[in-house]
Amino acid sequence: MYFYPNERIALFIDGSNLYAAAQSVGFNIDYKRLLKFFSEQSNLIRAYYYTALIDNQEYSPIRPLVDWLDYNGYTMVTKPTKEFTDSTGKRKIKGNMDIEIAIDMMEMADKLDHMLLFSGDGDFRRLVEAVQGKGSRVTVISTVQSSPPMCADELRRQADQFVDIIMLKEHIGRDHSSADVPLQEGLEEGNMATSA
Repeated sequence: MYFYPNERIALFIDGSNLYAAAQSVGFNIDYKRLLKFFSEQSNLIRAYYYTALIDNQEYSPIRPLVDWLDYNGYTMVTKPTKEFTDSTGKRKIKGNMDIEIAIDMMEMADKLDHMLLFSGDGDFRRLVEAVQGKGSRVTVISTVQSSPPMCADELRRQADQFVDIIMLKEHIGRDHSSADVPLQEGLEEGNMATSA
């Protein structure tokens, strides 16, 4: 992964997508280390974290992480999940954050030199092309080491740079000394219906 000195960067983290990618290659994210690592690479302007929250539960398993991130340098973007019944009668929960990510990336495109998108969703290919057209470089961070790969081929090809999450494990992986940072649990990609 390459950065230019003093370039303005921002992180756009699709929470459930990053969680699923890291889990698929066998590690948990340490969000304190993640922020520190990217802050040391260049001029980190903002770190956005996107997640849907189950509104009607007394306790949400992801709430401790959301609160911790909010107090520790991340810009939280949340919305309530929607519950629906699919054609087979199964209860599903939908919490897609694609529109929120797209709006923020477009709004920040002329203020940044480099955007890092933590998602493998192929729907973002056109978004990446649009922010590149405004002059920002885009790095996509996901994985192709899982089976099936979690990053769409068209998104990888559109990005200026693709970084497999496994290459960042030593820099952003959770170790035993990071017990004060909550784990993301509960809203796994497989438990949510998305329009990917």
